[in-house]
Amino acid sequence: MITVVEDYAPCVALRRAVFIEEQGISEAEEMDDLDASAIHMLAMVDGKPAGTARLLIQDDIGKIGRICVLSDHRGTGLGARIVEAAMDHLRTLPNVTRAKLGSQDHAIGFYEKLGFKGYGPFYDDAGIPHQDMIRDL
Repeated sequence: MITVVEDYAPCVALRRAVFIEEQGISEAEEMDDLDASAIHMLAMVDGKPAGTARLLIQDDIGKIGRICVLSDHRGTGLGARIVEAAMDHLRTLPNVTRAKLGSQDHAIGFYEKLGFKGYGPFYDDAGIPHQDMIRDL
C-alpha cells in the first residue's frame, strides 16, 4: 500500500537507511529544509515501511525526489509502483501537468521504462552522477 502521509518520520528513516547508511551520502546533503513543505509518499509491505518518495510542487511541475526502496524489496516492482503512485497523486493537483526527477545515472533506464526522458547535462549530486528527467502526466 502506498499513501500520502502527514507523519513523515518513517520516510526520513527509510532515506537514512538507503541514502546515508547504504550509499554514504552525508546527513547534511540528505536532510534539508524542504521536508516540512513537501508531500510524502510511504510504501508499506506487510505492515512495515519499505519505500518512499517526496513531492515538491513548482509551477506546473511536480518534482518527485528522494525515491528509495529498502534493499530487500528491490526487484519486486515496488519502486515503479511508488513512482506511479506519485504521478497519480500529482494528477490530482490543479495546474500540475508534468513530473520531473533527478535520476542517478545507474537508474536512468528504470525511469525511461516509466516514460521519463532525460534532458540537459549530467551533474554531480552528493558525489553521484545524475541527470534530470521529465514526462507529461
